[in-house]
Amino acid sequence: MVVHDVLTVGRSGVDVYPLQVNTPLNEVKTFQKFLGGSPMNVAVAAARLGEDVAILTGVGDDPFGKYVRDEMRRLGVSDEFVITDSNLNTPVTFCELVAEAPFFFYREPSAPDLQIKVSDLPEETVKNCKVFWFSGTGLCEDPSYTTHIEALKMRGRKSYTIFDMDWRPMFWADPEEAKKRYAQCLEFTDVAVGNRAECEIAVGEKEPDRAADALLERGVKIAIVKQGSEGALAKTADERAVVPVLPATVINGSGSGDAFGGSLIHGLLQGWGLEKIIQGCNAAGGIVASRLECSTAMPTEAEIWKAITAGTCDVLNQEA
Repeated sequence: MVVHDVLTVGRSGVDVYPLQVNTPLNEVKTFQKFLGGSPMNVAVAAARLGEDVAILTGVGDDPFGKYVRDEMRRLGVSDEFVITDSNLNTPVTFCELVAEAPFFFYREPSAPDLQIKVSDLPEETVKNCKVFWFSGTGLCEDPSYTTHIEALKMRGRKSYTIFDMDWRPMFWADPEEAKKRYAQCLEFTDVAVGNRAECEIAVGEKEPDRAADALLERGVKIAIVKQGSEGALAKTADERAVVPVLPATVINGSGSGDAFGGSLIHGLLQGWGLEKIIQGCNAAGGIVASRLECSTAMPTEAEIWKAITAGTCDVLNQEA
C-alpha cells in the first residue's frame, strides 16, 4: 500500500450550483454539478498545488458515486480509500449564488461518509502521512466519530495533524455534545483552523487573539482564526501574524475556506514561514470566491503568487 503524503477524512458528494448569479433557487433555470464536500475540496486544492493526496470517505452505489470517483481522480486525488455504501445515496448539496448563501444538504437518513468504520482506516497512511486533515462534521455521528478518534490515537499528535473546526449546526442534535467532541479532538491536534464561530464551539472564545491563545493552551502548535473580510490571524507560541484578504469580486464564496485549507497544507509542507503561509491561504480563498465553482476553481501556486503580486485576485479573471 502506498503511503500518501496527505490524507483528508470526511465529507464528499456532489455540489449543484446555479448558473445564474443572485437568483433564488426556485427561479434558477440551469444548474451544473461539481465535486463537493469540504474535506474533498481541500484534497483537490492540495492536489492542484502539487501534493500527493488521498481521502478517506464514502459514496453511494449510484451514478453520483461513480461521478465522485471519476472526478476526484481527474483532479488528482486518489480514490484508494473511498468506501462504497450500498445502503445510502451519495449526498447532493445545493446553494444559491447570493451573499451569505445558504446550503441545502440532502444527506438523509445519513451519508456514506459518516459510515466509515475503524476497519476502513488505512493504518499505515494514517500513521505516516505528512498531513492528516479532518473536520468537525465528521464527529457528528457514529461510526464516523469513533473512527476519527481511533485514527487520531494512531497518529498520537504527529505533525501535521490538522483540525478544520468546520461547524455545521444542522448536522448536530446537541451543540454541547459538539463542544465535548471538539475538545477531545484538540488533544490530538497540532494545527487548528476555524472561523470565530467555530472557535467559540471549540474553546468558548470568538475574539481572535483570545481564541488563538485558548487553542495554544490546549497544546495546539499553530492556531489559525479566519475572520472573513478582515483576513486571518495565525499564532504560535512565539509568533503572531495578521494577514489581510486580497480584494476579489465575489461570485461564490462557499469554497474559499477549502482553498484556504489546501494552501495551508501546501505551505506547511513547503516549509514556508507563518506569514507567507497565510498570505497564500488568503489569496487562494479569494481566487476561488471570485469563480463560480469550487473544486474545479482551485488555483495553482503560480496563480496564487500572481494575485499576491498584483494585490488583487481579480487579475486572474481579467485575463481569462
